[in-house]
Amino acid sequence: MMRVSFIVFLFLFISCKNEDKTTSTEVTKEVQLISNPTGPNSSLPRLFSNGESLFLSYVTKRDSLSTLYYSKYKSKNWQEPIAVSSGTDWFVNWADFPVIAENNGVVLTSHLQKSAKGTYTYDVKLDLYNSEEKNWKNDFLLHNDGTKSEHGFVSMIPSKNGFFVTWLDGRNTAGTGHENHDSHKESGAMTLRSASVDFEGKIINDIELDARVCDCCGTSSAMTNTGPIVAYRDRSENEIRDISVIRFKDGKPLPSQTIGDDNWEIPGCPVNGPSIAAIKNTVAVGWFTAVKGEGKVQLIFSENNGVNFGKPIRIDTENATGRVEVVMLSEKDAAIVWMEPQGEDEVVKVRKVSTSGSTGKPVLVTKISAERASGFPQMVKMNNKLFFAWTETNGPKIVKTAKLDIENLQQ
Repeated sequence: MMRVSFIVFLFLFISCKNEDKTTSTEVTKEVQLISNPTGPNSSLPRLFSNGESLFLSYVTKRDSLSTLYYSKYKSKNWQEPIAVSSGTDWFVNWADFPVIAENNGVVLTSHLQKSAKGTYTYDVKLDLYNSEEKNWKNDFLLHNDGTKSEHGFVSMIPSKNGFFVTWLDGRNTAGTGHENHDSHKESGAMTLRSASVDFEGKIINDIELDARVCDCCGTSSAMTNTGPIVAYRDRSENEIRDISVIRFKDGKPLPSQTIGDDNWEIPGCPVNGPSIAAIKNTVAVGWFTAVKGEGKVQLIFSENNGVNFGKPIRIDTENATGRVEVVMLSEKDAAIVWMEPQGEDEVVKVRKVSTSGSTGKPVLVTKISAERASGFPQMVKMNNKLFFAWTETNGPKIVKTAKLDIENLQQ
């Protein structure tokens, strides 16, 4: 991927099975590894929690065949993994991964399938499973534009009547070639769209949210008291790529709002999207920025459903790599996980942050490879614990999972 390689080079200076005891995974005493059913040649983990159960999706690859699985974790046990879909024509990428959500016994997942021979011509396919009725709706398109272009970077959350889904949509770039997306040569720019998917798999309210956004930074969404709110990396005509949010009111999107005001001018995509979480009126957004070459992870709160935001809070302890994930712990506290260098190692850390601006002591989750194959660390909250997932790349890739008692996140 041209733009990914460019950014990696640019920021080098910033830079049901037993647990496998032979790997180099290292965690701290506060963090406990837990076994999972993934096995060798697994990667791209994604976590979702409905408060009572934990869902883990992941991809395995055997030769050219990719398969998406998910497993449910309840009462300290993993259920037998379910094979959702497979194909030899998938687009499998470290930064543009399948996602999963669950709502009232209905599970929705996404994956990316090539639509033409071009490297970056692929569609978002969805699979919906009703666990009570034991029936599937398989391999249906999220979007209906029919263009041979790039579609991906999906986020999904439960909503009142099913799921709220956001994604990056390249329909306006069709036929221009992926290498031109980050320049002014294209006939159109990457767009941000959203839609609702009901419990039967019907797609409704497919709308464009922003006509010009960063091409390969993930999207993130959360549900507030007044409706969904979406976080993404925006892109101005002057190549300022700061974080914006769009909130919904009465079912309709409001104009975008830039938060943080980093004023980060960069000619290519940094492949480092934001993460947003919400509980009742409180919203937290975490993101990576590198103004003047200094990698930083920041977090910002809103206490009125995203209408107004406070001042950014610096999170990292060193020149950060980013790859953030945020969850709400309460109406006054959030947890954020991120990657940063520590000596000669790359590590995943987590810390507690309060709406008052205070930050807890960072907790080391694990050492991790800084290479792209390690992907984006995942974190969700279930009951009084945080659960983590990441890809171990020392040897055959394998998904690792761990947990942390929230009380160990000191304020």
